[in-house]
Amino acid sequence: MRPAAVPDSVRSGVFRGSSAVRAGLLTRRQLDGPTWRRLWRDVYAHADVPVTHELRAEAACLLLPDAVVTGRSAAVLWGVELAGPMDDVEVTIPPSSSPRRHPGLVVRRASIPPEHRWRRMSLPVTTSLATTLRLAAAIPGDDAVVAVDQMVASGVVDLVPIRALAAAARGPGSSRARTVCALADGLAGSPQETRLRLLILRSGLPAPVAQFQVMAGRERVARVDFAWPDRKVAVEYDGLWHAKDEQFAKDRRRLNRLRAAGWTVVFVTAGHLYRPDDLIAEIAAALGL
Repeated sequence: MRPAAVPDSVRSGVFRGSSAVRAGLLTRRQLDGPTWRRLWRDVYAHADVPVTHELRAEAACLLLPDAVVTGRSAAVLWGVELAGPMDDVEVTIPPSSSPRRHPGLVVRRASIPPEHRWRRMSLPVTTSLATTLRLAAAIPGDDAVVAVDQMVASGVVDLVPIRALAAAARGPGSSRARTVCALADGLAGSPQETRLRLLILRSGLPAPVAQFQVMAGRERVARVDFAWPDRKVAVEYDGLWHAKDEQFAKDRRRLNRLRAAGWTVVFVTAGHLYRPDDLIAEIAAALGL
């Protein structure tokens, strides 16, 4: 089949196939060809346009004109990557609507107050506060605390107002949202740091200070992920990026400075989190407990 011509008006975004056909831009036969990618029923994009979660959220809003992007999908629009390109897109529509089921699209029915609505990337989306509250209420397990930490760490929301919003919330998930927001601190540099912090908090060990700046006199030595300053013990999460040659050399110099300042450092990798009892025992031993 001969490739379809690409009108400028449908080259870079999503569009309704039926509208393009009525406008004489394309034919149904052309839409069925390799030049166009069908995202949902009657919603298309050019095959060269990268499929991102943002693009699929835009397509969902075109498919459901009354929809507001919520949950993990809203977080992505706020710049926090809590969903991948092919993860389900979450939208919320008015309670009176009755949409059809669409694979890859999670549609909830609820009323969203005007003060909780915003526009990002020209799409209707919940505000950063309302988005964070939804994440806290809906995501299971520690992943909810991870999500709230990421939203706060990104700078799109502050912890104090989200805790206040959670305290005032009523209805399904509100109690859970309050618990999650109380556990979040917004200081973690990665999801695994949040999981490590929660593990330590539940272990019975003394609570550490997160993102502690170690000093030697007036000299700044290093910022550590978790610290017990009175015992000069630090815990550092060692992600894969630390294994790169340049970063490895920086880490060794940093470790030497910490040791010279009299600190003991316990390094934690992803594997340690699968052996929590051994990890807690190692930290306890470093603390002298």
